[in-house]
Amino acid sequence: MTKTEIITAAENIFNRFSETYHSIPETTVFKRPENKWSVAENMQHLIISTNTTSLAYWLPKFVVRLIGGTPNRASRTFDEVQDKYYKKLSDGGRASGRFVPKPIEIKYGKQKLMDNWNKATAKFIAALTKNRTEKDLDSYLVRHPLLGFITLRELCYFTIFHTEHHLQAIQKISTTP
Repeated sequence: MTKTEIITAAENIFNRFSETYHSIPETTVFKRPENKWSVAENMQHLIISTNTTSLAYWLPKFVVRLIGGTPNRASRTFDEVQDKYYKKLSDGGRASGRFVPKPIEIKYGKQKLMDNWNKATAKFIAALTKNRTEKDLDSYLVRHPLLGFITLRELCYFTIFHTEHHLQAIQKISTTP
């Protein structure tokens, strides 16, 4: 995918996630299924992840290079990165540390979560649009907790399919009695 295609795909999945989240009743958003994250916790996880991802596009390039380095390979395709991610999940990989959302009470408010999501996604799109060129996406590495070192382009792909993954999770939660 080109940078333009990545931005379009990201905007589309962010909008789909927002529309689905908006359609879920507030009591369902904060209800926690057994051994699963609630809709609110899925949303909070995506906010944390998207805000963290945005740093790779906001930080000066020399900082990204110092932290992650430069690749000695071409960027993987969307499907290759997605397949690697799902393989890691099937091998037991899970969110850890600061990426695990804390339980969220209904008094926090559904709209406040939506506002935080909108800020996180706008920040991601703005950083990618303004601060990185097509070439930059293949020229820097970042460390991902499950995928290891990945290029900035691969991180974009991750952001897209990771949001889709959690969209499917909240759809399932919201339709389960």
